[in-house]
Amino acid sequence: MESTSSSLASVGGGGWRSKGRIWEFQRDMIAGAVMGGAVHTVVAPIERAKLLLQTQESNAALLGRGRRFRGMIDCIARTVREEGMLSLWRGNGTGVIRYYPSVALNFSLKDVRNDLYRTILCRGKTEQWSVAAANFMAGAAAGCTTLVIIYPLDIAHTRLAADIGLAEARQFRGISHFLQTVYKKDGIQGIYRGLPASIHGMIIHRGLYFGGFDTAKDLVLSDDSPLWKRWIAAQVVTTLASLTSYPLDTVRRRMMMQSGLEKPMYNSTLDCWRKIYKLEGLTSFYRGAVSNMFRSTGAAAILVLYDEVKKFMRWGGF
Repeated sequence: MESTSSSLASVGGGGWRSKGRIWEFQRDMIAGAVMGGAVHTVVAPIERAKLLLQTQESNAALLGRGRRFRGMIDCIARTVREEGMLSLWRGNGTGVIRYYPSVALNFSLKDVRNDLYRTILCRGKTEQWSVAAANFMAGAAAGCTTLVIIYPLDIAHTRLAADIGLAEARQFRGISHFLQTVYKKDGIQGIYRGLPASIHGMIIHRGLYFGGFDTAKDLVLSDDSPLWKRWIAAQVVTTLASLTSYPLDTVRRRMMMQSGLEKPMYNSTLDCWRKIYKLEGLTSFYRGAVSNMFRSTGAAAILVLYDEVKKFMRWGGF
């Protein structure tokens, strides 16, 4: 994120007509895309384990089995034993396709909206609450906007990663097959199932994820802070954002699993909350949270390395 001094001069100052501002937006997208795709591939096995643990009580392919996954290690070991090593990356292709526009748009829109919200809220003031509020609103708005745009890829990634078994036993053959199958059964509503729950979670997660780190950079860190110090700040912020929003993420993943089913388990987002709590207990909302904490290391790296990639691009004259 650029400093406040490089923000838009005013709300109506024609910033979007500036070629420099447009190029800065494009540079943000490139930096975000480069980091997003690479990091997602590295953490893909942990991501799949997390999704399997999170959705196993609503996964039709698992409900008929005698034994559930007991944790991340058990999930990964059984998956490798039953489906092969490469199956740990199942859904990663869709994940990367989703992640490139997702991370790129998140970062670029976050920086643009941060400029706008700071202009509106701060008005030249440096009160901590004004800065933190602007950062939170920018992160939440960027996350929600991006989510609506890439949601079909998001739900496809979840369903493909949660699809277990060998090739002939799986429900979907790929992203296009998933989208076609769900559209034929449920229409466009099926492709966007779980969107309301996803937006609720995105407000909390992206607001804390982006807003927390930007606030830390404004109030605690400096441009000269060493990489390790910025990584620690990013890791703390990412872990806090993940744990705070995790129950919301569990509900949204469960709702995604209802698309294309003849008899959905949940009638609505509220019904999903109620049934999970009543039938599975409070701890079920945090199933897979340990895996997600390991995965959050990659998300923290994206926050830190994004700034480094932007510095490198500026140094190279991009």
